[in-house]
Amino acid sequence: MNDLIAKPRPFPRSFWTANVTELFERGAYYAMASFVVLYLGGLGLGDYWPSTLNGILWTLVYFLPILSGTVADIVGFRRSLLAAFVLLAAGYFLMGYPVWLGGATLRNTVATEVSAGTNVVLPIVMAIVLIGLGGSVIKPCISGTVQKTASPIGRATLGFGIFYMVINIGSVAGRLTSFFVRKQFDLSFIFAVAMVCSIIAFFTVLLMYRDPPVDSNSQAARKSVGRKLADMVLVLGNARFVLFLLVSSGFFFIYSQVYNVLPLYLKKVVETDPAVDLITMANPITIVFFQLLITHLFGKMKPIRSIIVGIVIIGLSMLINLVPIYFLGGLRALPISGFIPAGSMFLVLTVSLIAFGELFTSARTYEYIGALAPKGQEGLFLGYANLPMAIGALIGGPAGAAIFNELMCKNATKLESGLLELDPFWNAAGWVLLAVIGLLSAVSMAIYNRWIEKQVTG
Repeated sequence: MNDLIAKPRPFPRSFWTANVTELFERGAYYAMASFVVLYLGGLGLGDYWPSTLNGILWTLVYFLPILSGTVADIVGFRRSLLAAFVLLAAGYFLMGYPVWLGGATLRNTVATEVSAGTNVVLPIVMAIVLIGLGGSVIKPCISGTVQKTASPIGRATLGFGIFYMVINIGSVAGRLTSFFVRKQFDLSFIFAVAMVCSIIAFFTVLLMYRDPPVDSNSQAARKSVGRKLADMVLVLGNARFVLFLLVSSGFFFIYSQVYNVLPLYLKKVVETDPAVDLITMANPITIVFFQLLITHLFGKMKPIRSIIVGIVIIGLSMLINLVPIYFLGGLRALPISGFIPAGSMFLVLTVSLIAFGELFTSARTYEYIGALAPKGQEGLFLGYANLPMAIGALIGGPAGAAIFNELMCKNATKLESGLLELDPFWNAAGWVLLAVIGLLSAVSMAIYNRWIEKQVTG
């Protein structure tokens, strides 16, 4: 009888190699992501350029896969991954270059005015372009490998579950490694961690990875870059879809502030030496521990309702930062055994709540786009599902810097420690504005869905 029960087929080697590769790639990226704005500020790029450049970096990573995925299909995943990790290693090296070899001084404070010279600006801009290009290639190659190796054996759901778990494990590992290395040396060495992870990933691909089987009859496999550009015109000419992208980008606008406003707030207001990497680590940890529970309890909720719930959660997550402003003795009070300032403690809670919002929103967005797309074009439209992240990051970088510098810091005074004492009213106003943006995005999404339903039934 037992012989009649089919045993599940094991995942092929390429599946596991792809996941190991993703582990190191995510470790590399998140080793440095939490400190990019503070690092660039310490190099003398002023109040606005650090967040703006960080937003451009995220935009490249999430927008370019539309084209880089097609290039990867043409030249093969293995060659694409090898080239991508060369670009990433070079990019991370150039991020550290101004301090390591360029003669720049990394200050412990974030200056207001721009004082950096070409010895800083040129390698940093080149680094952002290289990291953006390399990162954009990794995404379609790894996810494509998971799909091509797990789907034929009927284990796509488990395969992508493992893949998503690996992403978050890599995120945690990268942040932890970065924490210990920067404490031992200086902040610039977070890029050394990222560079080493990229080199390890390169050799993992070189020695172990093999391209998954290619379906020669697949239309996607035959698409040229020119055809992909034509598809982009087709997709972005769909008013319903473009409107959805714009409305849903509000979520990612708020999400991007984890890497723009939060580091600045921690460094300039709450602590002189904040563990931003450990504080933002609350995001992947929350996802790892609660992903299955949220899926079990709310998996049957309609996708649009789940998306709206997620946007509401991320909006409300901003408001809890009002508590240490008016209670608990202030932002720098130590209410828990003298261990962590109240301001930092509530930012940990903020990041955790943002992760809950992500659990309700991210996966269901793909499901909603699949239903929204014209029949027979679901795959094409799903290829653009990351555009809201690109839009949110591109706008969120400079806008986040403006909210912090022009609103939260209005009427601020500098303390002897170098930290800013914020006016409670304007400090609170910044967090309220972020919350309002999130809640307006949720309302806009509800109105948009009502409009779509009327068009379908009309």
